[in-house]
Amino acid sequence: MDLVEIAPKADPPVCKIIDFGKFKYEQQKREKTQKKNQVVSVLKEIRFHPNTDVHDFEFKTKHAINFLQDGDKVKAVVMFKGREMAYTKLGEDLLNRFVERITDIAKVESPIKMEGRYMNLIVVPFKGKTKKTK
Repeated sequence: MDLVEIAPKADPPVCKIIDFGKFKYEQQKREKTQKKNQVVSVLKEIRFHPNTDVHDFEFKTKHAINFLQDGDKVKAVVMFKGREMAYTKLGEDLLNRFVERITDIAKVESPIKMEGRYMNLIVVPFKGKTKKTK
C-alpha cells in the first residue's frame, strides 16, 4: 500500500492509502475512455470557380451535404484566376446559392469573406447530426 496525494491543490491536500499500481491503471483506463468518446472535427473543402456550371455546382453541393451529414465542417471556396477578379459578385452569388441549399442541415460559422484571390465561407452541421468519434 502507498500514500497517494489525490488533490494537491485542495486545502488541506487530499491523500489516500491505496495500491499505487491499481490507481495508475484506473487513471489510464479513465483517460482512454474519455479519448474514445471525444468528438473529432474535420474541415473538408469544396472548391468552385465563378463560372461553375449548374451540374457541377449540384454535384459538389451533394458532396458537401454528405460531409455535413458525417459531422464534418465544410469550407466552400470560390477561386478567381486572372481577370475573373472583376467578377467577384458572381462568386458571392454562388456561395449564397450554396448556403441556401444547405440551410436545412447546417449553419454558417464564418460569413463570406475575400482573402486574396479566394472567397470563402465555413458551414458546420447542426448539433443533432451524427458525429464521428476517434
